[in-house]
Amino acid sequence: MMQPGLSGLSEHAAQDGMHRLFFALWPDESLRKRIDEVAAQLEREHAPGARPLRPDRNHLTRQFLGDFHPFPPRLIEDACAAAATVRLAPFELMLDCAGSFRGSNVWWLGSHSMPPGLQQLWDSLGQALLQARVRVKSSTQPFAPHLTIQRDVRRHIALLPAAPLRWHVGEFALIDSQPGRPYTVVGRWPLTA
Repeated sequence: MMQPGLSGLSEHAAQDGMHRLFFALWPDESLRKRIDEVAAQLEREHAPGARPLRPDRNHLTRQFLGDFHPFPPRLIEDACAAAATVRLAPFELMLDCAGSFRGSNVWWLGSHSMPPGLQQLWDSLGQALLQARVRVKSSTQPFAPHLTIQRDVRRHIALLPAAPLRWHVGEFALIDSQPGRPYTVVGRWPLTA
C-alpha cells in the first residue's frame, strides 16, 4: 500500500491551482494500451469528431471528493485513512461496450454486466468515507461506471459492443487532477479479502 507521508502532502499542497480529487480504478500500462487501441477503432468506425483522452488519463471513478482550491491536506489524510479500511477481494471487470452521455458530450467504455465487486467497492469506500466524515460529491445521475475515452463529441452513439478488454482489478487509487498537469496518484490500496 502506498500512501503519502506528511512531507509528501506538504510538498504536493504547495502546488497552486485547482485540485480535483477522486478515487478510481487505475489501469496498468498494458491495459491502457489496449484501451487506446479500442478507442482508436471506435473513432475510425464512428467518427465522433471529438478530442481523444490521453491513455495516461484513463481511469474509472469510484468516489468523487470534489474540486478544491487550495489543496486540502487534512481531507487527504482522512480520505487515505478511510481507504485503508476497505477490505474486498480482487475481481474481474470486462469492458465490452461503448456508449455516450449527451449531457457531458463524452464517449465511454463500460460493461454489459457489472461485477458484484465493482458495486461492493463503491459501497464499501463510500461507507468508509462517510464514517471518516469525508464528504463525497454525489451525482444526480444513476450509478453508471464508465471509462471516458473521448471528450467534446459532436456525435452521440447508442450502446454498442466493443472489443472486450479483461481488467483484473487488484487495487484502487486516490487521484489528484490539476488543469494542464498529469494526474498525480496520491495513494494506492490493494484489494485483499
